[in-house]
Amino acid sequence: MTLAEDTKLNLRPHKVAPETRPDGTMILRSGYDLGPVVSRTGDWLHHWGATAPDRVFLAERAGPGWRELGYAEVLEKVRALASALLARGLNADTPIVVMSGNGVDHALLSYAAQYVGVPIVPLAEQYSLITEAHGRLLYVIDKVRPAMAFVSDAGLYGAAIALPQLADVEIVATRTEGAPRPVTAFADLLKGDGGVDLEAAHATVGPDTVAKILFTSGSSSDPKGVLTTQKMMCANQTQLADAMPFLRDHPPRICDWLPWNHVFGGSHNTNMMLANGGSLYIDHGKPTKTGFAQTIENIRQKPGTLSFNVPVGYAMLVAAMEEDAALRRAFFTDLDMIFYAGASLPQQVWTRLEQMAMDIKGELPLMTSSWGMTETAPACLIVHEPIGRSGVIGVPVPDVEIKLIPDADQRCELRVRGPNVMTGYYNDPAKTAETFDDEGFLITGDAVRFLDPDDVDRGLVFDGRVSEDFKLTTGTWVQAGKLRLDTLEAMKGLVQDIVICGHDRGEIGLFIFPRPDQVHGDNSAQGAVIDDHLMARIEEILRDLEARATGSAKKITRALILAEPPSLKDHEVTDKGSLNIRKIITRRADLLERLYDNEDPALIRV
Repeated sequence: MTLAEDTKLNLRPHKVAPETRPDGTMILRSGYDLGPVVSRTGDWLHHWGATAPDRVFLAERAGPGWRELGYAEVLEKVRALASALLARGLNADTPIVVMSGNGVDHALLSYAAQYVGVPIVPLAEQYSLITEAHGRLLYVIDKVRPAMAFVSDAGLYGAAIALPQLADVEIVATRTEGAPRPVTAFADLLKGDGGVDLEAAHATVGPDTVAKILFTSGSSSDPKGVLTTQKMMCANQTQLADAMPFLRDHPPRICDWLPWNHVFGGSHNTNMMLANGGSLYIDHGKPTKTGFAQTIENIRQKPGTLSFNVPVGYAMLVAAMEEDAALRRAFFTDLDMIFYAGASLPQQVWTRLEQMAMDIKGELPLMTSSWGMTETAPACLIVHEPIGRSGVIGVPVPDVEIKLIPDADQRCELRVRGPNVMTGYYNDPAKTAETFDDEGFLITGDAVRFLDPDDVDRGLVFDGRVSEDFKLTTGTWVQAGKLRLDTLEAMKGLVQDIVICGHDRGEIGLFIFPRPDQVHGDNSAQGAVIDDHLMARIEEILRDLEARATGSAKKITRALILAEPPSLKDHEVTDKGSLNIRKIITRRADLLERLYDNEDPALIRV
């Protein structure tokens, strides 16, 4: 028995039902049927409020201890808040914007809005906290025209709530001290209003009711508002539990930091706890130099049965656990699943996590990843059997259809259809129309490959973005997303990020963003000095890549190291921290010309 097989969890093996069309297009479906789906998130609240009233649902740190709310108390508060929203006249046409991050009050307001059909719009907190990002906040405010906005702390978010564009919007705050304008205390909203017909309003909420408007990260254009319905979220939780039955075996528990303005943190993780009667301990730490100590302390006190994180978070956690046996015991003792997303987990980190798990409890958690988008609520593919390696994004969840359109290299464009897929973007019929093909499949822009073309049950591997591909003037297609991943792997953390250039050019070039410690001076093109060793190493790596390239579509011939980091103010960085390629190339058009000027002294030429 291998390490990867040594698990006692209730798992379903992968079972894919493939169909190949005459033109080579493949349709993949799960071999499992979809179970019963509730109509709305309020059904989960009522069920667990009645069957497990005292079990903790929502919790967050409060001084040295925790503020913990059981299911019955959450339901009571949600109903009180919902009645207050109705008394103010809020409805499907008056969204609520949440401008601060994760928190118990944020969750209560979100579920209250969903309870009576008021769309909730969670935003990245940096939109409000960073002055340079206020433009993105105002873009969303202008788009959705909210009737209410929530912040955890009116003083901390004072600069944002004082913006004139929010003058006619009711501001609700948990902490009202230091507010630059009149605000409503969250405690007052919790008093509710007995003069409304709450039951009648709740009865009108059904599968097609919009629960959230989730804005995409804007990595290739302005953010788009995804109309997220009750059906999308509820169906997705049934799909996940049908694929991973252990979720229903005993109430899950997570200590989680993933932000709720993103679909994985705010819909996938929160609703997984609610759907299965679990407990959500909100981690206000993050995998950063300043925030990780808080995460470690939270794990010590409230370790989960499930763990969700990004690869850098797991790498930091492994390093901390190497030095701390008590932390290892806390993390692994009750752990059923380790879930990573955002990028492939380094295999050495994967292996060390497996070894630690075996040392602590003598069996393995499910090591898994998934694929999804904001538009798919989110999970469409998931690994739900032991596979022993990183990089696989899985097989279809029940009732999702995966359309794969192969190219000559057997790389496949990925399209999806299912009950968890959106019907459209908020107030954007043109963008909606171009996002679906003539069969109703969502055009994702992503590419995948089979891990083993002779065994579809082994799953799919992410292979870059089709939407980032471009042609050279020779007519050769460049798989820019895949080339970027391969080049970053070759540079192994040497740089912060790169942009593949070459659309309508004769050769492929790179914009390179160095790490901040590699730039000396004022970070302007005139005042900055790039580390000489960095330039020499990059040239060496590019020459090695060039020597191994099999054609012009993979051959990088030139590079510029950019002193100015990606600009948040100018939308070169999304709220997820990824690069907006189109904005970078457009804003830095002069540098693009320099990249293809062979006489430029700053050019690294291969």
